[in-house]
Amino acid sequence: MKLIILSGRSGSGKTVALHALEDQEFYCIDNLPLTMLLELVEKVKRHETAVAVSIDARSLPDELEHFTDIHRQLLDDGIKLEVIFLDSDDATLLKRFSETRRRHPLTQDGISLREAISKEKDLLDPIAIASDLNVDTSRLNIHQLRDLIKSRIIGGASSLDLMFVSFGYKYGIPPDADFVFDARCLPNPYWDEDLRGFTGREQPVIDFLKEQSRVQEFFWQLKVFLHTWLPRFETDNRSYMTVAIGCTGGQHRSVYIAERLSHHFQKERTKVNIRHRELDSLF
Repeated sequence: MKLIILSGRSGSGKTVALHALEDQEFYCIDNLPLTMLLELVEKVKRHETAVAVSIDARSLPDELEHFTDIHRQLLDDGIKLEVIFLDSDDATLLKRFSETRRRHPLTQDGISLREAISKEKDLLDPIAIASDLNVDTSRLNIHQLRDLIKSRIIGGASSLDLMFVSFGYKYGIPPDADFVFDARCLPNPYWDEDLRGFTGREQPVIDFLKEQSRVQEFFWQLKVFLHTWLPRFETDNRSYMTVAIGCTGGQHRSVYIAERLSHHFQKERTKVNIRHRELDSLF
């Protein structure tokens, strides 16, 4: 059997992710008490079944304290297991709760929403630490999150799932990145008024950056670095890797480098994805 444990703070998108898995014929259970997880696995492990369970702060606190032991036992039993943890920054979670007027599961006994969000982070920390994939949903809409779940989690290939992300430093570093590379040292098309309105996916900027020797050296060194170290992570049974490329605004240099790396590794690997954080947020 294949088992996905889906967790994360309230408002981070667990319901959307669980529905995406259900659409792909996973047997999904929302808010499964952690103490019942081993019993569920025992019942279905002899079947070729894909199961996804959502475990979060609605479980009793003393149950969550035992997650590490249960996780270790599942791995020792040879269960094909992935732990996916969704999260967003506090400001985004506060905004989502205010817009939907949902009740946070920990807002009781006079605890404010902000305090509940912080407390939930501490409660779920054992699951976050054990996760195979952390997804920051702060800047993802429902459709983008569904697509990400489908491309990264549901794909059947056994090789390491490689995601390239372009971003702008002025908007913050993606918190779910494994490697972060800074392209701000490269020539910036923004300062050319004829190029400013284009992005790193469009031919005028592509042509400009292709002519820069420093850009080509930067790309070549990143390519060599990843060729050297990605196999080492795969040997260590790593399932997911997110490589983030940043420039000032996330429109030109980082987009160009991420696109080139993605196209290069797609020739060699079965699971290579790309996301342009700042460009995606424009639509």
